[in-house]
Amino acid sequence: MQDRIRLVLVYGSVCEERFCDQVVAWAREQIEQRSEFELSLVDPARMFRQPGETPEAAQQRHQSQQQLLRAEAFLIVTPEYNHGYPAALKQFIDEVPASWEARPVGFVSYGGVSGGLRAVEQLRQVLAELHAMTVRGSVSFTNAWEQFDEQRRLTEPRRANSAMAHMLVQLNWWAQTLRAGRERVPYERIRG
Repeated sequence: MQDRIRLVLVYGSVCEERFCDQVVAWAREQIEQRSEFELSLVDPARMFRQPGETPEAAQQRHQSQQQLLRAEAFLIVTPEYNHGYPAALKQFIDEVPASWEARPVGFVSYGGVSGGLRAVEQLRQVLAELHAMTVRGSVSFTNAWEQFDEQRRLTEPRRANSAMAHMLVQLNWWAQTLRAGRERVPYERIRG
């Protein structure tokens, strides 16, 4: 049996008191119930050097960078702001080194009436430029703040759990397939 897929879950929001933490907690719980993934979490809020940064914070940032470079698959949890994804997520994608090329990316989105799907569609375009492979299945939470209770748990988890399971199967398949492909023929990105 192949080694487990190194999956990096990326927070899409850097806001204080962010709702993203609730959605990430749910996604993490779903992933940790599965045996095919080795999960790491990366928070863009901690990925950029800050004035007066402690040695511990610098070490944590370095460890997160290493996880991104070793990743075999990604899952981005993103809100939708004004029909798009957050600027901090774009900065993270553009500036923090990660092994996006020939790796699959899945999405869990949340927002108002669209459930974050417009943000996901924009992210698909950006990640195509980085030679990533986005999986078709995704999870979206329409009016997300109404779907979680005071204990930060989904009130009716059946549909979301099912969508997540389906998406994780796709993510694993693509990760296994692309891993085998990279081992057989190293991926070369032609830069113009």
